[in-house]
Amino acid sequence: LVRRWYRVEDPRQRVQLLGMEFPGPVGLAAGFDKDARWFNALGALGFDHIEVGTLTGQGQPGNPQPRLFRLPADRALVNRFGFNNRGSDDAAARLAASDIEPILGINIGKSKVVPNEEAVADYLASFDRLAPHARYITVNVSSPNTQGLRALQEREALSELLGAIVARNRERAEQTGSEPLPVLVKIAPDMDEAQRDEIVELAVELGLS
Repeated sequence: LVRRWYRVEDPRQRVQLLGMEFPGPVGLAAGFDKDARWFNALGALGFDHIEVGTLTGQGQPGNPQPRLFRLPADRALVNRFGFNNRGSDDAAARLAASDIEPILGINIGKSKVVPNEEAVADYLASFDRLAPHARYITVNVSSPNTQGLRALQEREALSELLGAIVARNRERAEQTGSEPLPVLVKIAPDMDEAQRDEIVELAVELGLS
């Protein structure tokens, strides 16, 4: 019933991107369906794709509450949730038992308790668990609410992390006889131009989507 009222099917809205055809241009970003629970219902509400997460290798409660603040004068909200989620293992089990209806992207991040030196293994654990259920993967290195996470945006650290995920993605595709998943990277919105250019160059060099 919800889908009947809210879905819009119009060939003029279709978008060809990442080797896929999206039914329309408007998706729901990660941060709302953090634990991959509501993606089918959200798709029925009219979103053309759903990105779940951010999911981390280990479940975590996020930052202490209160962590959502209203700024009435600016008509804005500020959040400092800190990747609260039950972990990629929990989400993977639920996704494996689900009929996934919308185009599903999965956003993965670093567990707060994992030091940056072990970040690659933490991201790879989530990738391995979640890749079978995703149409694309987003590697999140941008949250200001996880201590030290943005250090992973430095070229050397980011090259190691993204290179490892791209390599694992290709290995998985060879083993399953499928195409590699599109891999995206989510970066901070407040970088300067030089930092952005460096990450774009790295993304092209590594073959990100």
